[in-house]
Amino acid sequence: MIGISLKKKAATIVLEKKKLTGVTAKVGVVLDISGSMRKLYKEGVVQEVVERVLAVASQFDDDGELDVWVYDNEFSRLPGATEATFMGYVEKNILSNDSVHKFGRNDEPKVMEDVIRKYTVEDASDEPVFLVFINDGGCKSGIKKFIVESSNQPIFWQFVGIGDANFEVLRRLDTMGGRVVDNANFFHLEDISQVSDEELYDQLLNEFPMWLKEAKEKGILR
Repeated sequence: MIGISLKKKAATIVLEKKKLTGVTAKVGVVLDISGSMRKLYKEGVVQEVVERVLAVASQFDDDGELDVWVYDNEFSRLPGATEATFMGYVEKNILSNDSVHKFGRNDEPKVMEDVIRKYTVEDASDEPVFLVFINDGGCKSGIKKFIVESSNQPIFWQFVGIGDANFEVLRRLDTMGGRVVDNANFFHLEDISQVSDEELYDQLLNEFPMWLKEAKEKGILR
């Protein structure tokens, strides 16, 4: 458990730097499991991503639970990841789980619709949602509709591009019009396993404080 403790320490340092200590938020992660991601699953990189995002969830979330989705051209909502269950989470809940559709094409709009449904209908609350979306390129332009439509909801979409594919759709997020607030950010890491925890958290949480402030000003958050 040393790994998760160090990650939590790194997350705490970044939260303090960005004045986010004391913020309560739900944290979710959406994981691309299209065919081109196969190697990253097999090599344990995706398991590492779950652990690293869980460290943020443990600081933000009342119950320290990370909500998890995977998607290719279908999607699955998985059991929440916690400090008690994160060891071997990806192997158990994704790779060895026959009910999870994997290594097909990518279709982001379907899973985004489910994310919005969960946080605005099923588990609607006053708490902000910090949603980390891992994608290795070729994102469908249909994501724009869901980002615009959820811009008056308490969801912040943090897209992370990994690998060396085409991220043109995600690069245009910052200039996307028609939104109540700017509710999405994107950054690209060629090799996420080579980035330190502190550097990763610094980028992950870069625009979240600004969104919290704007969402409060617009009455989206209390």
